Amino acid sequence: MLVFLKANIATIIVLLVVVAAVALAVYSIIKNKKAGKSSCSCNCSGCPNAASCHFSQERK
Repeated sequence: MLVFLKANIATIIVLLVVVAAVALAVYSIIKNKKAGKSSCSCNCSGCPNAASCHFSQERK
């Protein structure tokens, strides 16, 4: 097992960095969604998809 880790340490480190980046991105998306923020962080007045992004808010 130790030989495998020594032979592949660079690959393992890169994998951990990529997994951490993806986890932070997902966390950020979930946090923004719960806060009611737009996913693109743009102004919705000129967006052609504004009705689909804020569908639940329009029905209130």
